[in-house]
Amino acid sequence: MRRLALALALTAVSLAGPAASRCEDWVPQPKPQNAGRDIVGRDLDEIVERGFIDFAAYADFPPWSYEDGGKAAGVDIEIGRLIAEALGVEPRFHLVGAGENLDADLRNYIWKGPVVGGAVSNVMLHVPYDSEYACRVEQVVFTGQYAGEEVAIAYRKDAYPDDPPVPAYFRFDSVAVENDSISDFYLSSFAGGQLSAQVQRYPDTEAAMTALAGGETMAAMGPLAQLEAGRTEAIAIHKPPLAGFAVSHWTVGVAVHMRYRALGYAVDDAIRAGLEDGRIAAIFAAHALSHLPPDR
Repeated sequence: MRRLALALALTAVSLAGPAASRCEDWVPQPKPQNAGRDIVGRDLDEIVERGFIDFAAYADFPPWSYEDGGKAAGVDIEIGRLIAEALGVEPRFHLVGAGENLDADLRNYIWKGPVVGGAVSNVMLHVPYDSEYACRVEQVVFTGQYAGEEVAIAYRKDAYPDDPPVPAYFRFDSVAVENDSISDFYLSSFAGGQLSAQVQRYPDTEAAMTALAGGETMAAMGPLAQLEAGRTEAIAIHKPPLAGFAVSHWTVGVAVHMRYRALGYAVDDAIRAGLEDGRIAAIFAAHALSHLPPDR
């Protein structure tokens, strides 16, 4: 699951422990050797010459990326189109399934390719960025941060007419989460597991929000953009302090193969321009989402 991959990747980083300096405790690993026909990806000149760029984006991940009428749609897809326009090429999107963790996704879609079928893409969209994690995946360049994301709580206004709920309320009140997500992990371990009985698990955040809108639960917890995508007039969203939550917010960007630095620079320039002139904020607004400025 895409959200589980994110949870495992970021949790692994958060538990790595403090170091005196960035990546001080990391011992560089042998880099895979690509030679001749085994080299994967495309450099910037080849992409411009052939006239198109391949993007990998997660399937079934609204509002970020999903299929609509047989075509790729969502915020990440619009970000890809912005990048392609800056490069003067056609965007081509591959909606891909998530692997066991983020390491597997980067291996399958950026620097090596899947074991069976498929191929690497030039750019992978919606990659969570963490400075320490970046040290540990040397085959990939993490760049082009275009948005922040954070965990929030959605709730029915009629259930909480006075004060919006905080995690402690869920000792007695029902709350929906995506199964095996970071919100699930957090609430299940909060206060020694005292909230577990009230946590209702759904296949994804979209289903959790559908349950909330239908009155099956009093609240839902998950990434802000996904909560906003399922919001109705009867639902409000807030971002309370989350005690003990090590990874309640993160930055989203892109990934490219380590060999193609010029491509990475060009992609980052396109995203920076889109941030500065408001085009990326406008993409979020068009999807009725809040654009959280990224840490760049």
